[in-house]
Amino acid sequence: MNPEFLERISADIAKLDAATQLNLPRYGSWPSTVHQFDEKSINVLKTALAACRPVLLRGEPGTGKSQLAHAAAVALNRLFVYEVVNAHTEGQDLLWKFDAVSRLAEAQTIKAGEDKKILLDTKRFISPGVLWWALDWDAAYAVYQSSQYQLSLPEKPTGWQQAESSVILIDEIDKANAELPNSLLEILGNNAIEIPWLKTTIGGKGSVPPLVIITTNEERELPAAFVRRCLVLNLDLPKDDQALIQLLDQRGQLHFGNLCSPNVRSQAAEQLIKDRKTAMEKGVTPPGQAEYLDMLRALSVLGKTEDEQVKLFDKINEFALRKYPVMHDK
Repeated sequence: MNPEFLERISADIAKLDAATQLNLPRYGSWPSTVHQFDEKSINVLKTALAACRPVLLRGEPGTGKSQLAHAAAVALNRLFVYEVVNAHTEGQDLLWKFDAVSRLAEAQTIKAGEDKKILLDTKRFISPGVLWWALDWDAAYAVYQSSQYQLSLPEKPTGWQQAESSVILIDEIDKANAELPNSLLEILGNNAIEIPWLKTTIGGKGSVPPLVIITTNEERELPAAFVRRCLVLNLDLPKDDQALIQLLDQRGQLHFGNLCSPNVRSQAAEQLIKDRKTAMEKGVTPPGQAEYLDMLRALSVLGKTEDEQVKLFDKINEFALRKYPVMHDK
């Protein structure tokens, strides 16, 4: 195994071992926040770096799956790129996007004497996708600058160089059809992609593979061949009520500190548990950590004292915690 690769991975693992609680800066549309690593998440990230395998994060919405990817990028001082998958996302979209409509419109407006080859050059109508940015930021940026189809420009960390590699988040992959995860197998296995317009291959031997983190909310079963190629971490909330209360209280303290008292945090956690059980009985998605934090955020803004927050809680908790329809007597 390449000694330089081993040295780099060892340095990255040391960074993760030193990571406990991080302040995550604002990134694009992502607000600034705080992330606290636990032992399992640190261990799966270290294993992924050592084994050069993607991490598949399972769990209900709001358990911090996407945030873990951002936190890993900050802890490792790596470039962070992400794609939120939808039902129309195809595997090629992660490599590049092509604006065929604009190219057709350009072709129809070319005047006599104009250089058709230059005006219709494919490179003018493509935008690099997350895998391209992650594997070769410089090549992607060169295409981005010359293209009129500019969709996204990832923010580089201060002092970052391509040799320091990247973290890729492929979010909510279960929203896509089976072809998307299967199309990733060869790319992730080779750590390289071929760019036909540049007649070159980027990534491959000698480069540190990106840390790939993929999330699923379990809305659709993923192909078995794809899951086997991943390391899997389940970020489910604790089943035991007291363990869940303790976890939520810690998260509330982390995000809001003294803005919400322990009494208010516990009251919100106990109500969340009741509403989770009711939602499960009704067969609907239960509220989770995200709703709990929404509740505390609202209370910390609307109530300045503990007494004010306690009084407000009964009036507003149903808006944040009860996501199921309530039948009223006629």
